[in-house]
Amino acid sequence: MNRLQLVCLVVFASPLFAQKAQKASTPPPTKPPLVSVDITKLPEGATHLDLWLLCGQSNMKGRGVMPEEPKNDPRIVMMHKMDDQWYLARHPLHLTGDAKTFQGHDNAGVGPGLAFAEVLAAQDKTAAIGLVPCAVGGSSIKLWQKGAKLYEDALRRSKLALQTTAPVKARLRGILWLQGEANANAEELPLHAKRLRAMIEAFRADLAQPDLPFIACTVGEMRDEPQLANLKAMNEIQLALPKSVPHTACVDARDLKTHIGDSVHFDTAAQNEIGRRFAAKIIEMTGR
Repeated sequence: MNRLQLVCLVVFASPLFAQKAQKASTPPPTKPPLVSVDITKLPEGATHLDLWLLCGQSNMKGRGVMPEEPKNDPRIVMMHKMDDQWYLARHPLHLTGDAKTFQGHDNAGVGPGLAFAEVLAAQDKTAAIGLVPCAVGGSSIKLWQKGAKLYEDALRRSKLALQTTAPVKARLRGILWLQGEANANAEELPLHAKRLRAMIEAFRADLAQPDLPFIACTVGEMRDEPQLANLKAMNEIQLALPKSVPHTACVDARDLKTHIGDSVHFDTAAQNEIGRRFAAKIIEMTGR
């Protein structure tokens, strides 16, 4: 074996290369480009626009394989993560690439947000749904505390969404939260409930909505021990949230076991089911 062959063997066998190969398993979005919308006007048939904040880490961002053809429902729109402009919503909602060329796209795929919006749009034919994607893969809840980077960016995007939709008097209806894997360890689990509550209270105060609905979702229980025990402990914290914080709920997704091959990220079918469960939970909470 010559030196070049040896170097190639080491690189391709390394954990870093394996991680990059796994990330590449989510195919990039395909043309046509995103379709821009005039957010100052409601689509035909809609009488109001409801905004929803999507926060958390990679399972909220989504890694599921995307459909062949993008969905472009005129009543469901999204604020692009890169340019803060509004477009017809399609996968991946957490697109980091250019809206026309998709250059700069990372491994974002199907998450729960679009299925969530589709249920709400079907349930209320007069509603337009505006999604504000803010999730970042691998992010700790420490980055979602007031003053930290991801919290402040989500707050900025929330306020910008409300500002740009002011002509149609849009309202922020709630926050969807899917996070926890990054903090499912012995050191941080004892602090998680306190941090989660602090984040919710900060969002409500900074957005001047003390009763703003907040819906969490359990993380996947697809790992082997000892990781599984920590994931189960994290889920107990999330499921207990409604008992201690008013106007909150938790979607139970512990029964969903299908993933993209890494025992961490839900596949497309599971993500769509989580989205539907988010919608059912908010309908249950609000009676709408």
